[in-house]
Amino acid sequence: MAELSTLARPYAKAAFEYAAGADHLQGWSTSLALAAAVVAEPRVAQLLSSPSETSGEQAQAVIALCGDQLSAPQQNFIKVLAENNRLPLLGHISSQFDVLKTHRERAIDVEVIAAIELDDQQQQKLSQALSDKLERKINMQVSVDASLLGGALIRAGDTVIDGSIRGRLAKLAESLNS
Repeated sequence: MAELSTLARPYAKAAFEYAAGADHLQGWSTSLALAAAVVAEPRVAQLLSSPSETSGEQAQAVIALCGDQLSAPQQNFIKVLAENNRLPLLGHISSQFDVLKTHRERAIDVEVIAAIELDDQQQQKLSQALSDKLERKINMQVSVDASLLGGALIRAGDTVIDGSIRGRLAKLAESLNS
């Protein structure tokens, strides 16, 4: 069976192209995330797997649960997904849509795990340095993990920069054991 992300890709691209053309990327991103959360609920997932429910009934159930948060084009998108038995893929579609959105915006999500709390000035300097290095707008989330002992661990997409003391000690131990 094809991988779920492969099945979700054409739907994410179609939604992205429509949203980009309508200059409504953030609204679509929010709505897709909401619909994905609705579909992930166990009772809704059970409804979607029930053979007694038609695709139209499944679509209407998801649209009703989303309330008035979905525009007419977004509701039509949900209906198309239901007709093609792809409603369970909404989580993958939403994730891929967000990746396309960040590429369009020339932005990247960066996770910084520091050994100690970073003040605003340190965060700003780090964000600027990463922005210069990666040539993108940085959306940075900072958390603290005292087990790093010192330094920081930075994840930006596929790039990982381990500047932590714990990471350096692990490399040293590895080189001593080989």
